[in-house]
Amino acid sequence: MTTMTVPLYRLAHGRTGDKGNRCNISVIAWHPMFWPLLCEQVTQEAVAKQFAHRQPSRVTRYLLPRLHAMNFVLDDVLDGGVNDALNLDSHGKSLSFLLLDLPVQIPASWAAWLAGPCPTEA
Repeated sequence: MTTMTVPLYRLAHGRTGDKGNRCNISVIAWHPMFWPLLCEQVTQEAVAKQFAHRQPSRVTRYLLPRLHAMNFVLDDVLDGGVNDALNLDSHGKSLSFLLLDLPVQIPASWAAWLAGPCPTEA
């Protein structure tokens, strides 16, 4: 099987929120067929690695299979909290774009199902 690497946003969209020094980011599959692959590759460990520079003290994943969604709670990633931080980019909504840039491996045959422009063959 031929595979290709794409950013997560090609397979899913996100919703975010923040309270204090905690950020939560939901990842919702664009299509139900993407769900098993997302569960396999978008893990707590993969998200912790993606946010390593923010040094989360904990990353917890909650699965919502009937919605083809998952929610990640990242502790201590908002520079002390939105009201305490001098860095406005630490808000949860900004951090969701970092998660949606996570590279995932997919079957090349899925190219037509992806959100956004399909790759062209050389």
